[in-house]
Amino acid sequence: MTADNRILTITKRIVERSKPTREIYLDRVRSAAGKRVQRSVLGCANLAHGFAVCSPAGKEALAGDTVPNLGIITSYNDMLSAHQPFETYPALIRQAAEEAGGVAQVAGGVPAMCDGVTQGQPGMEMSLFSRDLIAMAAAIGLTHNMFDSTVYLGVCDKIVPGLTIAALTFGHLPAVFIPAGPMTSGLPNDEKGRIRQLYAEGKVGRAELLEAESKSYHGPGTCTFYGTANSNQMLMEIMGFHLPGASFINPGTPLRDALTKEAAKRALAITALGNEFTPAGEMIDERSIVNGVIGLHATGGSTNHTLHLLAMARAAGIKLTWEDISELSDVIPLLARVYPNGLADVNHFHAAGGMGFLISQLLKKGLLHDDVRTVFGHGMEAYAIDVKLGENGTVKREPIPEKSADPKVLAHIETPFQANGGLKMLTGNLGSSVIKISAVKAERHIIEAPAIVFHDQQEIQDAFKAGKLEKDFIAVVRFQGPKANGMPELHKLTPPLGVLQDRGFKVALVTDGRMSGASGKVPAAIHVTPEAVDGGAIAKIRDGDIIRLDAVAGTLEVLVDAAEFAGRELVEADLSANEFGLGRELFASFRRIAGPADQGASVFFN
Repeated sequence: MTADNRILTITKRIVERSKPTREIYLDRVRSAAGKRVQRSVLGCANLAHGFAVCSPAGKEALAGDTVPNLGIITSYNDMLSAHQPFETYPALIRQAAEEAGGVAQVAGGVPAMCDGVTQGQPGMEMSLFSRDLIAMAAAIGLTHNMFDSTVYLGVCDKIVPGLTIAALTFGHLPAVFIPAGPMTSGLPNDEKGRIRQLYAEGKVGRAELLEAESKSYHGPGTCTFYGTANSNQMLMEIMGFHLPGASFINPGTPLRDALTKEAAKRALAITALGNEFTPAGEMIDERSIVNGVIGLHATGGSTNHTLHLLAMARAAGIKLTWEDISELSDVIPLLARVYPNGLADVNHFHAAGGMGFLISQLLKKGLLHDDVRTVFGHGMEAYAIDVKLGENGTVKREPIPEKSADPKVLAHIETPFQANGGLKMLTGNLGSSVIKISAVKAERHIIEAPAIVFHDQQEIQDAFKAGKLEKDFIAVVRFQGPKANGMPELHKLTPPLGVLQDRGFKVALVTDGRMSGASGKVPAAIHVTPEAVDGGAIAKIRDGDIIRLDAVAGTLEVLVDAAEFAGRELVEADLSANEFGLGRELFASFRRIAGPADQGASVFFN
């Protein structure tokens, strides 16, 4: 099945733009793959160090180069609910590897921080940078060159993008991603949001808020709303890094364990020692990246991926842009309603048909590249399935039903929730930015109001509590970009701005910071670039300037005389308080070399 002509046109443009860097990348991948892992010619001391703790059988197997060795990169820790299930995965993977005639070793661990814990705290200023640090940490684990294939254990916000960058940097090796799955449904997300707004208004106390949050985030697995973590899982499946149906099976279930073992065996089956060699760097191409963007639009996914997908693509020598993402948004209809873009959670999404139904619907209209390589083989048609537990603890895949089990959560391609995906690029005299409008009501897609300028999200909280924001306004929160303070998420702004919007005021947000996968009902132009600290026009805005945010026309403008605006001096801010504390001083070099948001806000790809 060929993709829609509009998708083909955008894909061809990406291919042409990427040719110089992609060709260099593929040459390096093929050169490294040609050398392969030849443990039998390693120095005896090198090899002895590499398998010192293996069993006698494992040592015998690794003494030559005919038995595949599987490297495990894990983000396990037992504080994060999404990553705690990974504690038991290495044992399962080693067992599966032995059954398949191979060996598996934990090659290394990577840090995994939780944006949910660090929201509004100093630690959030290291969150985005942790993505690139994770890629570097994974590289350290794999640099021992002991492995024929890899599996990556990761779920949440920056972890999967960082691991993907690592997998593509080691693109001569096959790479299979193994998820942990979402926690079971707790307090409905809309009820949690309601309690947050009541707390912001002072109508409930901390005890009531903590009770609601604890009922929402209550056990092992990812948070159940459709933020960056679950957008990651969608991406890994639709890009072919997961096995079909793997993304949204709950932790601690027999099917979850069966999928984990199957993934380990598949990773060993696609090494250069077999007949299905699938190096990650050749498997992932421009079509795979476009499929990821398509999945993001079709599900109303996280705004963070307007950063991460760019960086992930660049790791494979592919130059994806915001323009590509925005143009694909006009082609791809919204097929999922999952909080904050609806009332359902990801468990409801999976029960309605999940990734299998979504992929089947996109394929029906040619809105997905089917002619891609995946860790499962060739073509996305194999992913249009329903996954179940088979006999003897194996995985069974069946054809996906023709109808959604819940059309209010997962729509048929002929009756989408809206005609476009809702992630758009905005341009104008303030630079470039992105906006997610899938959860924003149509009457709020255009906001024109006076600016109120802030240099810290706490300033908005204080102004709200003091009753100074009871009016139409656009909040400009600047000096929140990667060079300024690491580009933290400003998710704490959602409750007060949501309250003001519910009171009937026209409100919006303009910022060079992030708002995360939880971007919701308040229109927000985010990732404004150039950022304020880098000479961006956002640093020229003054209180009272009229700003027009137009998500229909795709523009963001300050309505000030052009000559006057050009002549204004850039405002500076004292950022010294962001340079120290909770480890921020260790990331000074990252802040200095961080690239702009429209190139992925990376320390690697500028």
